[in-house]
Amino acid sequence: MLSTLSQCEFSMGKTLLVYDMNLREMENYEKIYKEIECSIAGAHEKIAECKKQILQAKRIRKNRQEYDALAKVIQHHPDRHETLKELEALGKELEHLSHIKESVEDKLELRRKQFHVLLSTIHELQQTLENDDKLSEVEEAQESTMEADPKP
Repeated sequence: MLSTLSQCEFSMGKTLLVYDMNLREMENYEKIYKEIECSIAGAHEKIAECKKQILQAKRIRKNRQEYDALAKVIQHHPDRHETLKELEALGKELEHLSHIKESVEDKLELRRKQFHVLLSTIHELQQTLENDDKLSEVEEAQESTMEADPKP
């Protein structure tokens, strides 16, 4: 009986030890579970932060590509100094052409006036010739009437 009691006590002690071990394992598992939950929460935060960084990196990359494209377009155009030189040269050329235009217009106006004088002279000459023709006809008519009418 002692041996049975001893076995029971041994069994009970063993069961108590297993029970304590199970309790410690449960605490350990809970501790591990909490650590895993914290790790998961940290991982979610890191993922969210990484997503933000990725979006920011994409935005930066897009901006850089736009800047590069604009830089290429800008490189095709001359710089301000050259543009101002060209504008100044074009301004001088425009002024020169304006002077030429004025001189040509003055010359054209002079030619018009000369042409008008020439036409006026031609008309006067025609009038004079017509008057001379009429006078000649009148004189011839008078001469022929005088020849036809001999004076007594």
